[in-house]
Amino acid sequence: MQPSAVPYDERLTAPRSWWLVSFLVGVAFALILLPFGTLPLLGGLVGGTAAAAVMASSYGSLRIRIVGDSLIAGEAKIPVSALGEAEILDPEEARAWRTYKADTRAFLLLRSYIPRALKVEVVDPADPTPYLYLSTREPERLAEALKTARTAAA
Repeated sequence: MQPSAVPYDERLTAPRSWWLVSFLVGVAFALILLPFGTLPLLGGLVGGTAAAAVMASSYGSLRIRIVGDSLIAGEAKIPVSALGEAEILDPEEARAWRTYKADTRAFLLLRSYIPRALKVEVVDPADPTPYLYLSTREPERLAEALKTARTAAA
């Protein structure tokens, strides 16, 4: 039996501006070490830039995938049979659902630099989580992939 192709796979990468900020952190480290000479200055530039880039990369390495009959969002793995309707959120609605409309029991895969999101209802009565809030750059495609996976699992 061959494994099925992944119908949806998205990596929530950090925005380009964060890489510039990583370089500026390296410049700041270099300026701090400037009084100690050229070699520490270069070490601060390289080391500070590398450390900040690693932090930006690790923060932006989350993935949202649908594999088989499961939705994998970051560390969470949820069977698609436990999921209900998906609601595509525009930037204003997404902001509302991450702030004053948010439920403390909800699962939030939140990235503030991604303005759109998908809100997916959890229909499993044994699960206290009311919904999943998933920051995504392609909410339409994710909603369609969830719908397809749900019908294939049924």
